[in-house]
Amino acid sequence: MRLLLALIFPWLVFFTIKRPFSGIICLILQFTLIGWIPASIWAIYALSQYKTDKKIKKALNQHNKDLI
Repeated sequence: MRLLLALIFPWLVFFTIKRPFSGIICLILQFTLIGWIPASIWAIYALSQYKTDKKIKKALNQHNKDLI
């Protein structure tokens, strides 16, 4: 769902992953028609980084549970 959102409303993705400053910059970039494509690419990249960070955090939590 967020991937579709990143293509249509790239700035909104940043607010859903708790990066409001980046969302404001992306919104300014998106105001221009030429800036829409880089804004969408940036939002998709940020979304993939967010998912990777969550996976790493989950793996570390699981590893810590195994040690206890």
